[in-house]
Amino acid sequence: MGNQKKFPGISEGLQKILDADMDNVEARRRAREAFKDIQLSIDHILFKVTHAGLKMEESYEVNSRGLEIFSKSWLPEIHPKAVVYFCHGYGDTCTFLVEGIARKLASFGYGVVAMDYPGFGLSEGLHGYIPSFDKLVDDVIEHYSKVKEKLELHDLPSFLFGESMGGAIALKVHQKQPNAWNGAVLVAPMCKIADNMVPPWLVTQILIGVAKFLPTQKLVPTQDLGELAVRDAKKKELTAYNIISYKHKPRIRTALELLNATQEIERLLEKVSLPLLILHGKNDIVTDPSVSKALYERASSSDKKLILYEDAYHALLEGEPDEMILRVFGDIISWLNEHTIS
Repeated sequence: MGNQKKFPGISEGLQKILDADMDNVEARRRAREAFKDIQLSIDHILFKVTHAGLKMEESYEVNSRGLEIFSKSWLPEIHPKAVVYFCHGYGDTCTFLVEGIARKLASFGYGVVAMDYPGFGLSEGLHGYIPSFDKLVDDVIEHYSKVKEKLELHDLPSFLFGESMGGAIALKVHQKQPNAWNGAVLVAPMCKIADNMVPPWLVTQILIGVAKFLPTQKLVPTQDLGELAVRDAKKKELTAYNIISYKHKPRIRTALELLNATQEIERLLEKVSLPLLILHGKNDIVTDPSVSKALYERASSSDKKLILYEDAYHALLEGEPDEMILRVFGDIISWLNEHTIS
């Protein structure tokens, strides 16, 4: 079954939609459409940003692999200073708290474009399944390359913005397109999964064997990411409202692809050459902050900045106390302004 969370005051019909099996994209799309007004009315600082005057568009487009990809854009009424291309995390989509992040960035004059990867959010594909991390990166490159060709965006500076797994995706996009981007903002990037999140060696070897026959099975033991990623108690309760995010045990092939991707990224940190802003909570136990430090030290970029936040957890922009969220946003906007305003 899907969400299983019982929300007070909603009808039996809506609860039935939320409880549906989310493996199929149609169920995810029905749930999002039925629940989005409730979702976007929660008491979270990200939804207290005015979005009057923002041009917001949602679209579906079939990619070269025949998968229908959902994307959304937020463009300020005035001509954008630059465009931020958002790469969401493993337990996320681009239609919940990313909506608030995008509005916040747009309120400072930045256009934002986000997409759901195949198997995530409102895009086609088996829920939470990554058969090939490399192909997922190619899907991101294909989609964002098409967006960048649009007349109104063509001449604007373009920045990658990656959260968690999205940070790994952004780095892989940069590896494949080393000269295509003006910089990257990486928030708690998944350059290495924290040791406590990785199954023991023997279990990993067993999973490698089982993956050949049962790649989509939800069998990988893991801890509750929402519980570990969010520091603020009230915001921890709100994670349940991300109703179409993947919340089950990782599928076997997905877990192995993520592990392999982080190992490859860790080996190739010296090849990172674009302007970088790296942000990480010192108390993050989901992705390893020491590897963000290694990325900062080893990247060949001449323009790079690392900020480590005392006491902060993994979800820097969604799960921290309000004052920390505003501080992190301030650091991001300052860096973007420095790299777009001559």
